[in-house]
Amino acid sequence: MKTISFFDTKPYDKVYFDAYKAKYHIDIIYHETKLNKGSAILAKNSQGVCAFVNDTLDRETLETLCESGIEIVAMRCAGYNNVDLKFAKGKIHIVRVPAYSPHAVAEATMGMLLTLNRKFHRAYNRTREYNFSINGLNGFDLYGKTIGVVGTGQIGRIFIKICKGFGMNILAYDPYPAQDADFQYVDFNELCEKSDIISLHCPLTKESHYIINQKSIEKMKQGVYIINTSRGALIDSDDLLENIKSGKIGGAALDVYEEESDFFFEDLSNTIVHDDVLSRLISMPNVLVTSHQAFFTNEAIENIAKTTLGNFQEFFDVGTLTNEVCYK
Repeated sequence: MKTISFFDTKPYDKVYFDAYKAKYHIDIIYHETKLNKGSAILAKNSQGVCAFVNDTLDRETLETLCESGIEIVAMRCAGYNNVDLKFAKGKIHIVRVPAYSPHAVAEATMGMLLTLNRKFHRAYNRTREYNFSINGLNGFDLYGKTIGVVGTGQIGRIFIKICKGFGMNILAYDPYPAQDADFQYVDFNELCEKSDIISLHCPLTKESHYIINQKSIEKMKQGVYIINTSRGALIDSDDLLENIKSGKIGGAALDVYEEESDFFFEDLSNTIVHDDVLSRLISMPNVLVTSHQAFFTNEAIENIAKTTLGNFQEFFDVGTLTNEVCYK
């Protein structure tokens, strides 16, 4: 039985990880705190670490883990842009969950688009106060509109299939286009120019950082809608805010935010949020913000638990790592 330190624990994590940990011969020490350079010492006397999307695995954090004898960090998510892979290489194994439920994120993306467009969230709040007026709640037909999908991995391609079901025209951009695609690829500038709606499904890399910025927004149609269920730093939040204020961007649905690590997944209802950009975005009637929950289905959490525990079992019992992203 190996012991792992589990950071940024939420109640739903315990439900699924506790249900399967014995099967994989893993014991878990749960920590509610996020993993960072200050909390990394808590992993001492463990054989592995489990981290999440908003933990900070920078050089200092990884150094502390290595000094504590930790040889493997399992990310219970697909992304690993919060890991200093350059430092980790040759020192500590980093593994991930490459696919937990691409359908969950794709379906949530369409749900956010429908909610933003048809203003269901605002209608819900009205009717709870017995206000049954529909003034100001009109949207537009998705049928016949052009949607630009940035990133055509599993999630992006499933989302494209959903959009086709609505009768939408598809434009896609990906630096590594699929060879068997049944949709049209264009360059990013053309996608910006021709799309009524733009949905982001790409990983965060040096090339994609702030892919939505003032320059790219200027190329877009007046009143364009932008949906982001991928990574917050794909969008320059200041530029987004200014163009929503000006009316250039007609609406935005954000399940992620570039500075989300201090806010998302936490209950801050009794505190003042000291992020003026986030506060102003949330206050706007044509902006929908959710707390990084697009992945959050029962099936996804179960798959995350099984794959993460399987990653540990592979390392401890077999010595191979199917889902490794950084080799020691």
